[in-house]
Amino acid sequence: MFQKTMICAPIIEKSPELALQSAEKAIDLGADILELRIDVLEDPDPDRVQQLIQDMDYPTIATNRVQSEGGFFKGSEEERTSILINAAKYADIIDIELQTDEEMRDEVVKAAKYTIISYHDFQKTPSFKELLDVVKAEKEIGNIAKFAVMPNEYKDTLTVLNVLSEVPNTIGIAMGNLGKYTRIVAPIFGSPITFASIDKGSAPGQIDINTTKDILRKLMVID
Repeated sequence: MFQKTMICAPIIEKSPELALQSAEKAIDLGADILELRIDVLEDPDPDRVQQLIQDMDYPTIATNRVQSEGGFFKGSEEERTSILINAAKYADIIDIELQTDEEMRDEVVKAAKYTIISYHDFQKTPSFKELLDVVKAEKEIGNIAKFAVMPNEYKDTLTVLNVLSEVPNTIGIAMGNLGKYTRIVAPIFGSPITFASIDKGSAPGQIDINTTKDILRKLMVID
């Protein structure tokens, strides 16, 4: 699906109207794909979510992040995964957490055209072996493995990059200021997607679209 690293802009708005405005701005800035954070919407009604994805009319990742992994969805797991299943009709990619109940997760994966299986640790960076095990488990389930972890020292960021060098088609992010540079260099290690903000990031350490594009061009990672 990916011939080059894609710059993804998270859409983190409470209403469809504001989400559409942010989507238009991200597209104008040159984002290759959008991530609709369904969990941020005040009313994540499945029909309204479907309509919003249609109205954005641009390659879209649909994410409905669970609170335990940094999200805001307040309903049950049944409701959360059901919304993703409905969104899969129009979204290009569905992001679902590795830790999701296996039966519910499998239903989401079955409904999706393409999947990112994700893992987040906002406290620490697991060991190289632990992250390899996470990525291996994710790749057995979906198309792209993703992990985002919090480094507590610079060598933790190297652990992230070492994992990327071992496993192709993996999104690996070291969050926060320590890990900010990994969002730029991860594409050199084959990361298919890097996340960049419009003007407010959905995760610590996110860099804006213009800066990301400028540096990646200078590194000759993108055209």
